[in-house]
Amino acid sequence: MNKENNKIHIAIFASGAGSNAQKIIDYFKNHSHVSIALIVCNKPEAGVLTIAAKEVIPTLLIEKERFFRGDAYIDILKEYQISFIVLAGFLWKIPQALVVAYPDKIVNIHPALLPKYGGKGMYGHFVHEAVIANAEKESGITIHFVNENFDEGTHIFQATCPVLPDDTPDSLAERIHKLEHTHFPKVIESVL
Repeated sequence: MNKENNKIHIAIFASGAGSNAQKIIDYFKNHSHVSIALIVCNKPEAGVLTIAAKEVIPTLLIEKERFFRGDAYIDILKEYQISFIVLAGFLWKIPQALVVAYPDKIVNIHPALLPKYGGKGMYGHFVHEAVIANAEKESGITIHFVNENFDEGTHIFQATCPVLPDDTPDSLAERIHKLEHTHFPKVIESVL
């Protein structure tokens, strides 16, 4: 891994409000060997950009054409000496070029117990709606390495929670978020 001042530089890729990104930033603030060096986002109105500004972390706003058919911004990631990528609510598939450039160095968190409820279009409330519609007794989170297919990389960690009879997608999402916020930063640290 590229290290500057003996620190591993992480880029967090996020598309939304950034609650997981905030927990990761908080966890690694003043860490002896990990630095959150860049926030990468594909939505100019995303809340994660406000978090980055507040935390004084550089941001990279990416566009689809260059990400998928261009250089996947690998040159810019290298400029920031990024050696590890964390997907925290990032809704685009990672292009092959980026997977090749960062083999086993990209992790994602998914709001279900993979291999169930994964794949294209299965994110956020769509996952929770499907879990409830299928009368599952439990749901949870899966943290996994990223490969060229949606949600098919090697599993690193799973945690479960019950699905209650009166759950709505929102109430289940709340429980899932608690699992994400509790486990994601620690699992990232253990992988590093």
